[in-house]
Amino acid sequence: MSVKLFVDSKNTLGESPCWDTNKNLLYWVDILKKQILKFNPIDRKLQSVKMDQFVGCLSLTDRGRLILGLQQGIYFLNLKSGLLEKVGDPESHLEENRFNDGKCDPAGRFWAGTTDTLGGVNGKGALYALGSHLRTTKKVENVGTSNGLAWSPCNRFMYFIDTPTKQVVRYRYDVTTGHIERPEVVINFPEGAGFPDGMTIDEDGMLWIAHWGGKGISRWNPYKGKQLEFIAVPAVNVTSCAFGGPELNELYITTARTRTTDEQLNEYPHAGGVYILKTNIRGIENFVFREKNEHDTQLKD
Repeated sequence: MSVKLFVDSKNTLGESPCWDTNKNLLYWVDILKKQILKFNPIDRKLQSVKMDQFVGCLSLTDRGRLILGLQQGIYFLNLKSGLLEKVGDPESHLEENRFNDGKCDPAGRFWAGTTDTLGGVNGKGALYALGSHLRTTKKVENVGTSNGLAWSPCNRFMYFIDTPTKQVVRYRYDVTTGHIERPEVVINFPEGAGFPDGMTIDEDGMLWIAHWGGKGISRWNPYKGKQLEFIAVPAVNVTSCAFGGPELNELYITTARTRTTDEQLNEYPHAGGVYILKTNIRGIENFVFREKNEHDTQLKD
C-alpha cells in the first residue's frame, strides 16, 4: 500500500480529519493557523473558516453543526450562519492550556483532551467527555499531550494516547454511561519510530496510528501489542488519520510543516498536505455528537 497526495493544503499543523458520510466531505483543522478546512473530493473545492483562537479538533453533530475543541474551551459552530456558541471551558483557570485532539464516541458524547503550549510534557492536561446535557466530566488526569482516541467495534474498549508516554492505553468502556476503568498499556512505540499522535480503528478492531516525527502511519493489533504494517508518508510529522470515502476504505492522513527543517521541507515539499491511502479494509465511520432534545433520556455520563 502507498499513499497519494489528496489535498496540497500545506497546513502548519493539520489535525483532526473527520469524514462526513452523509455529504461525502472531509473536514480537518490547522491548529496553528486557527483554521477549519472542508474539502469536496467531487469538485475539488477547498474551503476554510478562520477562527480567533487555536482549533484543536472538530466533530460533526446530528443537527448539522460542528462541535469544536478550541484554545478557550468547547464550542458549537454553525457553518452556514457563522454563529459560534460556547459550551464551556473546564480549564479556564489554566491559561497556558488548549484543547488538542478529540472525537465522538458511539453513544454521541464528545471526548476531547488538552495540552499546554509550553511543550506538552508536563502532565498539565486532561481528557474530558461532554454529554448531551452539555456538562464536561474529567476522565483522565495528568496528561501531557492528549491525542489519539478510538473505540472498539464491540464497544467494550476505549483506546487513548498521551503522546509523550509513547504508549497506547486501553480502558474498559461502558457505552451506556461513558464510564472508563482498568487502564492497561497495550502498545509501546518502538525507539526510532517517532511519537504516537492521532489514531483511528478499522472494523477488525486494528488500530491505525500516526507517527509524529516518524514519517508514516502504522497498523497494530492491540490484543497482541503487535505492529502489523507500516506505511511511509512523505512528511516528517504525521499527525492523524480517519477512514472515509463511499466505502469507508480510504484512509485520510493529516500532516504538519511545523518543527520541520528547511532541508526536510525540500525533501518533502508537500508536507502539511492531506494524503490518502486506499485499503482493502473498512474503517469505522466517525460518530457524531447527539445534541440534547426533550425525548433524549438515555445518554448519561
